[in-house]
Parts: sequence; C-alpha cells; structure tokens
Amino acid sequence: MEIRDFAAHVSEKLGIKKIEPWSEHFRSRDPKYLEEIRNAVAKAGGMIVNIAVDGEHSPYAVDKGEREKFVAFGKLWIDAAAALGSPSIRRNMPKAGASDPDVQRAADSFSRVAEYAAKKNVVVNMENDNPVSEDPFFIVKVVDKVDSPWLHALPDFANTLTTGREEHAYSGIKEMFARAYNISHVKALELGENDKAFYVDMAKTFGILKGANYKGYCSMEFDSPGDPYKGTAELIETTLRYLS
Repeated sequence: MEIRDFAAHVSEKLGIKKIEPWSEHFRSRDPKYLEEIRNAVAKAGGMIVNIAVDGEHSPYAVDKGEREKFVAFGKLWIDAAAALGSPSIRRNMPKAGASDPDVQRAADSFSRVAEYAAKKNVVVNMENDNPVSEDPFFIVKVVDKVDSPWLHALPDFANTLTTGREEHAYSGIKEMFARAYNISHVKALELGENDKAFYVDMAKTFGILKGANYKGYCSMEFDSPGDPYKGTAELIETTLRYLS
C-alpha cells in the first residue's frame, strides 16, 4: 500500500483519522512526493501526527563524523515533517560499536537537532526501543541534559519489558511519561528472544499515563501474531476504556 492511501484505509477500517507512519514507508523525501502524501491525507480528513524516523548513525559515537551524519539525517526528516504538516518526529538512537551510551555526546547531538527543529516548529521525540542505547533512564538523562521544549520522551508501553526487568521497565515508563509531550505507543505485548511474549499491565501503564497528566496522542502499535485489524481494534477499545 502506498503511504498516501493509508489514512483513508484506516479511517474506513478502524475509524481512525490520524496516523504515525515510519520513515521506511516513504519512497523519498522529494517535495512533490511529500506534497502528494499531505494532500491525500488531508482529503481523507486525516493528519500525520508523528513520523517514526530510523537512521543508522549514533548520536553518541566517538567518531565525530558519525555524530555529524546523525544530526544531518535528523534535519532532513525535520524538513520532511514540516512539509507533511507533522508536529513531530521520533529519532532513534542506534548503538555505537566502539562506545557505550554516552550522555554528554548524545545530548550534544540531540541539542543541535532540537535547535534546528525549533526553527521548523517540529518536536523531536526519543523512544525506549533498543534496550542498550535507548534504555528509558538513559533517554531521560539525555532529555534532561538538553533541557529543550523541543526534545521529549516517547514512552512505548512494551519495549523495555523484553529485558525481563519488570520493575525497571515500569519505573522507566513513569520517568518517560513525566517528560513526554505529544506521542506515546500503546501495545499489549512485545515478543522477545525466542518469541517469548511479554504482556503489558495495561491498567498500571495507563495509570502512569494519567498520573503524569499526559495529554498527547496514544498511537496504536500492533505487531503481535494474529489479525492486525482485530488486534488494533482491541487496542483502540482498551485505550478508550482506560482513558474514559
């Protein structure tokens, strides 16, 4: 499916108007192509509320050239988000082969990205995805170090649970929601090594969300076995029940 058709598709199937595409869903960042997508989404009565952007370069790499590539790639997608009318992007934080996660170097890189994002009126979010380089407490340290209204946390309900450290995961989610702004990822479960399923305590996690007075979007992320339409519909139903 072309990304331009997705908003109309989920509107018809699930009654959802706002979408969060992945950078890999786009064929290019050509301005005409992005305009085509924006017009198609608007025609469907929808909106892109965040773009999940994945790159290959680490913001905390020892090699300065790699950090420069991280910053440059982020700027390209900030420009794309502005063209698409998206209020934010999620930037991933890949591991650096020659370095453990480093708060100062990561903060220096993200500070430059956030400074550019401010000029484009686009928020940058950081997700607890990779358990090494995107541990929730590491993300929190980077966000606090940068201390910019244009850089926030993106709490994913399930990702950190796959470490098997449940208390760490929920404590991390709490700290991330305290620094979240406009986007979070709702999941019921995540598959770890050997397809072991880690189930989210939805009542507890939505309790954390409410306790943080979070007012942003809850993005449905179904990547489990089974029918994605049925699974996503169940996520929507669960979310609406806990938010009511």
